This record gives sequence, C-alpha cells and structure tokens, in this order.
Amino acid sequence: MMKTTFSLPARLLHWLMAAMIIAMLFIGVGMTASVSERHTALVSIHLPLGIAVLALACIRLAVRWRSPAPALPGDLPAWQRLAAHGSHLALYALMIAMPLIGWAMQSAGGYPIMLGAGVQLPAIAPADPVLFAWLRHAHRWLAYLFFATFVAHFAAALYHGLIRRDGVLKSMAGK
Repeated sequence: MMKTTFSLPARLLHWLMAAMIIAMLFIGVGMTASVSERHTALVSIHLPLGIAVLALACIRLAVRWRSPAPALPGDLPAWQRLAAHGSHLALYALMIAMPLIGWAMQSAGGYPIMLGAGVQLPAIAPADPVLFAWLRHAHRWLAYLFFATFVAHFAAALYHGLIRRDGVLKSMAGK
C-alpha cells in the first residue's frame, strides 16, 4: 500500500517548526526595527528560539531519513516536482544555516547566547568586527530568502489543497 501521509513525528515537527519560524522572522524584523527597550526582550527570545530551530531541524532530518515523505502525485508536471524538491532542500538548508550564521554572528560580535537558567553557548567564531558585519549582512539576506521560500511553500500548499485537491496538503495535515 502506498504511503499517503507523513509520519506523526514529521507532522508534529513540521507544524511546530512552522510556528517557530514564522515567530522568528517577525521577531527578527522587530529586533532590527527597534532601538527601544523591546530590542533586548526580542533578542532574548530570538536567540534561544533560533537554537531550538537548529536542534529541531536536525531531529527533523533524522525523522525524514527514517520515514520518507509520501510520493508526489504522478501527474504533477516535472517542473513542479523539481520546485517541490528544491524548495524543501532550501527550507532544510535555511533551517540549519540561519541559526548557525546567527550564532556565529553573535560570537563574532562578542555577544553571548544565553539559553536561560544561566546556560551559555560557547562561541563558534572568533570575535572580529569585520566578520560580525559580514555575518550580519548574510543573516539578513538569508532571512529574506527564508521568508520568500516560506511564502512559496505556503502558496504551493494552498495550490495543492484548494485548486489541485490532490492530497498533498492532506498528507501533512494527516487527514
């Protein structure tokens, strides 16, 4: 029998991480747009949430390896099949790269990443203002790419769910 839905762990991780990533993107915008007292509060949420996204992305890759995705519809055009695989690859790469670049950026700026309860992550890059500036720029542009990829992914899900009605959206909804 052909598999028609993602595994329960894959679905739970997908929806949890979707909420976390949306929150991260908006918190990131709020952080960079504010010089008020909110900036510190937003940073204190953004950093540990980014590390949580990194950890969950690694778990999610293991779940995906152990329980592959259901097959795409057989009548899906080749370019859409390629776009689906490419966008998923981009999303996984960004879920790992963004937190690592953010962590390295904080390290290069000499800023600690506090996870709460006094737990501090080690620096993963040397303190260097030039490296900090470069990583900050990279983090910003990858955030734009992440947002665009997320929007394309969401639009494709709506296309499959509302227009094609081919079961692709249901495979992640679990119905």
